[in-house]
Amino acid sequence: MDPSDQKHFTVVDYVVFALLLATSAGIGLYYALSGGRQRTTQEFLMADRSMRCLPISLSLIASFQSAVAIIGVPAEIYTHGTQYWFIGCAYFLGLLIPAHVFIPVLYRLQLSSAYQYLELRFSKTVRICGTLTFIFQMVIYMGVCVYTPAFALNAATGIQLWGTVLATGLVCALYTTMGGLKAVIWTDVFQTVVMFAGQLAVIIVGVRRTGGVSEVWRKVKEGNRISGLDLNPDPTERHTFWTLGIGGVFLVLSLYGVNQAQVQRYLSARTEKEAVRSCYMAFPSLQLALALSCVMGLVMFARYCGEDFSEKLGSSSRDAMVIYFVMDMLQGLPGLPGLFVACLFSAALRSG
Repeated sequence: MDPSDQKHFTVVDYVVFALLLATSAGIGLYYALSGGRQRTTQEFLMADRSMRCLPISLSLIASFQSAVAIIGVPAEIYTHGTQYWFIGCAYFLGLLIPAHVFIPVLYRLQLSSAYQYLELRFSKTVRICGTLTFIFQMVIYMGVCVYTPAFALNAATGIQLWGTVLATGLVCALYTTMGGLKAVIWTDVFQTVVMFAGQLAVIIVGVRRTGGVSEVWRKVKEGNRISGLDLNPDPTERHTFWTLGIGGVFLVLSLYGVNQAQVQRYLSARTEKEAVRSCYMAFPSLQLALALSCVMGLVMFARYCGEDFSEKLGSSSRDAMVIYFVMDMLQGLPGLPGLFVACLFSAALRSG
């Protein structure tokens, strides 16, 4: 049966999905009722500057490992091959520079936001401009991040998009406003585990149903989806080592160096060393997240050999192929479709 013709969420899938939302809200409730109960600005916004490096590092990767990346990267690999994987080279400098340039300055000044530094260094006008730019960028970004998992749930269950978007926004607002930054960070940790579990489930089932690792490798090799190091200096090429490696450094710096979502997490660390260590610990997790997304794209290609079934889900975007692939691989396996949709919603909640 064509997976796009079947709404195959079972009771177990709904339970798995509901548990994600309930656990996220529960973490917020726990921190609203424990400790100082978020009564001070220091506790609510900065987690009392008491966080360890491990939860901060997982929260760092969670903030911008969005549903867009979980869907978009496999679609990129499926269509154009593994050249995009080289963006992982940019993570090293993109995290090393914040660890030894940005974090020491911001932490020693005991700031609560990157925009305070703009005012100290320049003027209040510059601070307001930077704040407004960040708000504008995040509003657009979150709209796409929330829509992506809503589309996936609609494809799998038929639930209306507006209902899914509303539920996501309510849960995110609930645990954020009740539990403050502590709830945000620990919810990120939980949701990162769900994200990795959802991707692994799809990859393992996909490899098994495609004929095993050797068969997947044979098909992607025959389909020319394994890309070597492209040192072409032409900037008009879609992806080369230079555009990904050098351009990627600036992308990672914008996300992990000066973005307020990350700066606030750094500043919640109990010491400057913990903050720097969290930046280093984010590196292997980011590499793992990138690897899982790229491997999913390769398994997709081994399954469909470049064919496009996105129109069967009512979309003209190749990104919808990832949803089709998940529905195809996981139908008849109660709980796993719910786990992957929970994986996408975890990314949406973290981005919010």
